[in-house]
Amino acid sequence: MSSLWTPSGEHFPTKDEGVAADQPPDDQQGDGDPPETLSAEAQAEVEAMRAQLANTPAEVVVANHCYGLFELAAIYLSQRPPMLFQARLAIDGLGHLLVGLKGRLGEAEPSLLEALSQLRLAFVQFDGVERSAGENAANSGLN
Repeated sequence: MSSLWTPSGEHFPTKDEGVAADQPPDDQQGDGDPPETLSAEAQAEVEAMRAQLANTPAEVVVANHCYGLFELAAIYLSQRPPMLFQARLAIDGLGHLLVGLKGRLGEAEPSLLEALSQLRLAFVQFDGVERSAGENAANSGLN
């Protein structure tokens, strides 16, 4: 069974948790619904997770996605050589989310802003090293 990350840590729901929320009529169910090919047990687990998600404040879910963007950027920056183009997209996405949602992400917001600052600093450092290496290679080729 999948887990749900919350600021207090990973949460592994039990089958008893989260009685299924009101179901929309069949003609209003979207692509997020479990496919018909899932077993009854798997469908019940999916429905329980959906009910739990519906009962989780949006600020927690959005902050979780922000942490995901942080992790994605960190992974790109940790590659050798760093994948700066990819990291920039994740960092910019995180930055735009945090600016656009300023004051709405609850207790996670200060740590997310600090994480964004750390990513930006790391990016600038890696970018500077990469540019210096490129310039040194170009200069040594002229000699």
